[in-house]
Amino acid sequence: MKIAVLKEAAGETRCAAVPETVKKFVGLGADVAVEKGAGESASIGDADFGEAGAKSGSRKDVLSGAGIILCINGPDPQSLGGAEAGALLVGALDPLRERERVDAYAAAGLQALAMEWMPRITRAQSMDILSSQSNLAGYKAVVDAASAYGRAFPMMMTAAGTISPAKVFVMGVGVAGLQAIATAKRLGAQVSATDVRSATKEQIQSLGAKPIFVENVAGIEGEGAGGYATEMSAEYQKAQAELVSGHIAKQDIVITTALIPGKPAPRLISDAQIATMRPGGIIVDLAADAGGNVEGTVSGQSVDKHGVTIIGASNLARSLAADSSALFARNLYNFLSAFWDKDQGAPNLPPDDEIVKAIRLTEDGNVVSERLRGA
Repeated sequence: MKIAVLKEAAGETRCAAVPETVKKFVGLGADVAVEKGAGESASIGDADFGEAGAKSGSRKDVLSGAGIILCINGPDPQSLGGAEAGALLVGALDPLRERERVDAYAAAGLQALAMEWMPRITRAQSMDILSSQSNLAGYKAVVDAASAYGRAFPMMMTAAGTISPAKVFVMGVGVAGLQAIATAKRLGAQVSATDVRSATKEQIQSLGAKPIFVENVAGIEGEGAGGYATEMSAEYQKAQAELVSGHIAKQDIVITTALIPGKPAPRLISDAQIATMRPGGIIVDLAADAGGNVEGTVSGQSVDKHGVTIIGASNLARSLAADSSALFARNLYNFLSAFWDKDQGAPNLPPDDEIVKAIRLTEDGNVVSERLRGA
């Protein structure tokens, strides 16, 4: 089985393989071919891949005869000529927003596998690209906030007086939120956090932060399937807005992480709430690419509203290219190796497997994903 690793389009710094995973694939009996320059922005040279057992070449060369194609983002379907019929295309394919590409993958006879639709089950944890990349994004959100903030994070006792600790409020306690809490605590901030899922209260407390939760309100729909949050009831939204308005006015830094798969990001902070923060405050909106949790967010830019800087964080994992590539690549290897058939020298993907059903988009020239059929 030949595995092709593609160089990503301009603006993407990550690579879908690293020397470590190349060695592991070679150990399974696969031939690995990496497009020239694929790892440059992640500080991985072609020679590094060569030492790990991979061959380097043009896109045409690496795709020729490939039965598996690894990528970070879904590539242009027209650039995939030469791959074997039925080849697996494995990466973050953004199926709902890139439906035309999915249709083109089907027409080209590729088996497209969307890794971001990996189910949140125990045996798939090591394959979950959303978790691995969100973990780094949560860390980087706090680092970026600290860099933009005009004051120190920790309390400092000096001969000239005491500096109070920064107050950091994290909204949304998934993987990114939990890492943001942990990082802010390490930097010495006074941290609080909130989420619509009541189960996260203990997680917040375990990290030494203060939970901020709406109490005694019926109609909470926050406990979504697969570990994701879902939309809140109107009553809960109103109660939460009132609670947040009072709390946010006292905060120096706010980090928002709320996302609902397949839908625009929920609005958590209004312009009026931003105006209650003191000048010099920082908001980092990790949902910027999905429309933003914050009114006025501009994806990929920092804007000033009422003296508060709103950072529209766009895929922060890209800014940590070496580490994010390593984690993403391990996710891909863990997935493929879990289904690897040593006798066939290739992965065997049972159609009734829970993981396979969740991530498979196309097969035999057709779009087979139930989620896409209903979209």
